[in-house]
Amino acid sequence: MTERLHRRVAGHHDIRLDGLTDLLLRAPGASVLDIGCNRGLVGFEFFANGASKVHGVDIYAEGIETARHLFCDLRNCESRFEVRDLTKPDALDWCDAQYTIVVMLATYHKLKRVMSAGEMSALIGRIGRRTGKYFAWRATSFDHAANEEEMRALDRDLGLKRVHTSYLSKDLGVAAIWERK
Repeated sequence: MTERLHRRVAGHHDIRLDGLTDLLLRAPGASVLDIGCNRGLVGFEFFANGASKVHGVDIYAEGIETARHLFCDLRNCESRFEVRDLTKPDALDWCDAQYTIVVMLATYHKLKRVMSAGEMSALIGRIGRRTGKYFAWRATSFDHAANEEEMRALDRDLGLKRVHTSYLSKDLGVAAIWERK
């Protein structure tokens, strides 16, 4: 009997970057960190568009194993995927000091449910320090007031300047990009 697999993401992976695809134009030669990478498919899009390094972190062990298999034969890409609990202060200690592009898609709201405001702010600060050039974020909520509040918190905690906000995605909610100037 075949086990039925369950969806783990909102929307579909083929539209995950809706509102954020300008970052793919900046992928050639880039290093990418995917926070909440699930099965590594967003990282694979960056690789397919020229990223030379793709790292990812998620608490979902089976997804990390899938990402490792997906990248294992890609000779032109340094890859690393780790199972870590982002609610722990040392969850990113294995990462490089900085990445050209850091993405956190549909992960923030899950962490916000289990972390205090101070813990969340500290995590975002750690992510901001690892962002060399661009940080991309996606909310899954269609509550624009809540999204704006979260983006203002990110504006404060990342230490970066927001340069793009998109409300175009009808399936996935708001998307935003911050840049280190």
